[in-house]
Amino acid sequence: MARRTQKRRRGGEKNLDQAALPALSALTELPSFEELAPSERQLDAYREACARAVSSGAGASELVLGCVVRLDRGFPAVLCEDSTFRAEFSARLTKGGLAGRADARVAVGDWVCARRPHGHDMGLIEEIVPRESDIARWRGGARGERQTLAANVDVVLVVQQLGERAVSCERIARSAVIARDCGAGVAVVLTKADRASDDVLARDVAAIREILGEACPLALTSSAATGAEEERVRACAERLGVPWGTDAVRALVPAGVVAIVLGESGAGKSTLLNALLGREALETGEVRASDDTGRHTTVARRMVSLPGAGIIVDEPGLRSLPIVGHERGLAKVFPDVAEAARGCRFRDCTHTHEPGCEVRAGLARGDYSEERLACYVALANEMRESASQLDPDVVL
Repeated sequence: MARRTQKRRRGGEKNLDQAALPALSALTELPSFEELAPSERQLDAYREACARAVSSGAGASELVLGCVVRLDRGFPAVLCEDSTFRAEFSARLTKGGLAGRADARVAVGDWVCARRPHGHDMGLIEEIVPRESDIARWRGGARGERQTLAANVDVVLVVQQLGERAVSCERIARSAVIARDCGAGVAVVLTKADRASDDVLARDVAAIREILGEACPLALTSSAATGAEEERVRACAERLGVPWGTDAVRALVPAGVVAIVLGESGAGKSTLLNALLGREALETGEVRASDDTGRHTTVARRMVSLPGAGIIVDEPGLRSLPIVGHERGLAKVFPDVAEAARGCRFRDCTHTHEPGCEVRAGLARGDYSEERLACYVALANEMRESASQLDPDVVL
């Protein structure tokens, strides 16, 4: 009896959760179907998924191609050519051959084959179309899993707030490694620029360029700067050769491009998006003075359409961003160091003290800076240590 009561209570909570979801008609910042475009490979995969669904009993007229544009506590909102609807998952995804697979879990940005039974408001996701990119992080310990943050993203905007303390280049490089490994480009957006002096701005911009290279796109913004303070920051940005303001961020996400914003809580992501939208559409929160960080104000993962530009996936702030199994991304962000590492005498060289280390030799020749090498070594060591702590049967 107790188990039946508990089961009914859990079912009731699920119904309450669904009832508490925001009305789709109120979500005015969502993109239109015309702003999104699956690849030819994905269109072919969708047609194959339709054939499998029909062979399993679905009516061909019930099937639509849709894109997941929002996730509220796991409940997806799917945009198709003529409407937006909430969707549940078919038995094939939850109990069939795809159950338990990482790619059986839907993410914002996923293209799906969805079934819309006639006379029903809800839809059913029959299959998730293979992704062109998969922005994912490791979640959990020795038997953790990859958590997809967003799918089919073209560029990752790494948002960092500025202040008198030095910007976290390690955090920026960490995000860049994940982005490049997952098939996306990288750009850095520095917010709250009014809080930094000209010398600090110059120091932080130089540090980021040292780690990620001169070719990595940058943008400086500040929602609080006005009048003379705004002119000061704008002039400093021009001297440093860094694009300034919301237009500079829009240029990083032109029409037809899908981006995701990654950053810690309190970095100013929601404030930035409000500025890009031109209205207070997203909730913002206070930042603690004690540690200059904030609480989560974004609770749903969602796509946001930018006027005159592309689409941004708004992601809740990430307290941690482990890098497990991203060696390919590390080599793409630090190609010069990775190439030198191929010449080391020992395959497990840590590039700190071993004889025959070609990486240290490259540093001595001036092929890269001490700061760039230190960042590479720290991330490589973290990946090596994390991999050694995984259960032997875990496949990355």
